[in-house]
Amino acid sequence: MERVSIASSISSIGEEIKISGFVDSIRLHGSVLFLDLRDFSGKVQAVITSQNENFKAAKEIRAEWVVEIVGMVKERPEKMKNKDSQTGDVEIEISHLKILSRAKTVPFETSTYGYEVGEELRMRYRYLDLRRERLKKNMEMRHSSVLHLRNFLSNKGFIEIETPVLTKSTPEGARDFLVPSRKQSGSFYALPQSPQQYKQLLMVAGIEKYFQFARCFRDEDLRADRQAEFTQLDMELSFVEKEDILSLIEEMVTEMIGVLFPEKKIKEKPFPRISYSQAMEEWGTDRPDLRENKEDKDEMAFAFVTDFPMFEKTKEGKWSAAHHPFTMPTEDDPRKITENPEDLKGMQYDLVLNGNEIAGGSLRSHKPEILEAVFSVLGYTKEESEKRFGHLFEAFSYGVPPHGGIAFGLERFLMVLLGEESIREVIAFPKTGDGRDLMMGAPSSEIDNKQLNELGLSKKEKKQ
Repeated sequence: MERVSIASSISSIGEEIKISGFVDSIRLHGSVLFLDLRDFSGKVQAVITSQNENFKAAKEIRAEWVVEIVGMVKERPEKMKNKDSQTGDVEIEISHLKILSRAKTVPFETSTYGYEVGEELRMRYRYLDLRRERLKKNMEMRHSSVLHLRNFLSNKGFIEIETPVLTKSTPEGARDFLVPSRKQSGSFYALPQSPQQYKQLLMVAGIEKYFQFARCFRDEDLRADRQAEFTQLDMELSFVEKEDILSLIEEMVTEMIGVLFPEKKIKEKPFPRISYSQAMEEWGTDRPDLRENKEDKDEMAFAFVTDFPMFEKTKEGKWSAAHHPFTMPTEDDPRKITENPEDLKGMQYDLVLNGNEIAGGSLRSHKPEILEAVFSVLGYTKEESEKRFGHLFEAFSYGVPPHGGIAFGLERFLMVLLGEESIREVIAFPKTGDGRDLMMGAPSSEIDNKQLNELGLSKKEKKQ
């Protein structure tokens, strides 16, 4: 007999079916044992009596054991129906029962929302934490959101293309994670902070409309809305103006919320356009929360923030790119870029939602002389720029269309939509606040010396 999902049992009254899953709870009433069984689709009540030869084995079962059941689906009496359950109108009368796996007592309850459990304990036993109904729903909504966005962009003529994870370290605003090369001893790959240069090279290749759900890596200090590795919906388009991109994004998120989150209400459409200077002057932040009621999690107050400074000063008094160095400045005269960097604005735009930056992008510099001027402001000589970005200058020398793009922080967007306080709640296996994976024990210092020797590395002993 083929296994069916628990959710389908509601439509199988009068039929014998086989289901399997985790034991959610057990209740013994004399000669009758009730067992709630759950799988990913739902939960159903099953019953077995002392007359059944499996009754003795059934009494040994404990919560979270994995079992297989064969039984007849019967409609419950009207007064016994559970209107709060998807399968509350039926129960399964067990004829055969098989224990597939026994389980130890779990370290915390999985029937609650889980907020009362300490983070370290939840992360150490994340595979148990994910059994919660709340987190299961979050994973389902993440899947549905990705599928919806993928289909939306595909229908708009975008091509999904994966870009490399092992790449070259270039200065893009955050620390890189480095990966030593075994075959090129003394050389290192870097994990991408974003696919920025690759997606621009795809525009050189004539792709015109690209997207991917890209894994990104940044060795930064962590917080509730930031992880060392995360997923962004990355896209790039050729032959566009800023308003083309903003209109596309507004249409995309409006449609997604209408289909998948109909209980959410978008405060204002079209989304307001706010300049960086206005945002800082009126709200004191470049990601203002425009909700009328800040406690209302169903109110979605979107806004585009535009006209950012092209450069900003570091603590050391040097210039750095406010967004990234590939952003197109509003000035296209290289001499004026280098002479007046403090007055220069970039063609950057952010999408903010309820006080969170959920997407950021810009039109890109596609003229080599503009890029050279920007790198000069950032303190690079022409030789240094060629060394770090020669591949980009070379590519642009073969003709490049005007282009721009944007990237969504997928987890941050879903965090707001699902009313969570941390992006860890929408990631299957997140890191702790200090970047550790307590479940796997990463990062680990237990690296074999042979492997280190092959990479030309040695461990530096910690000072006692």
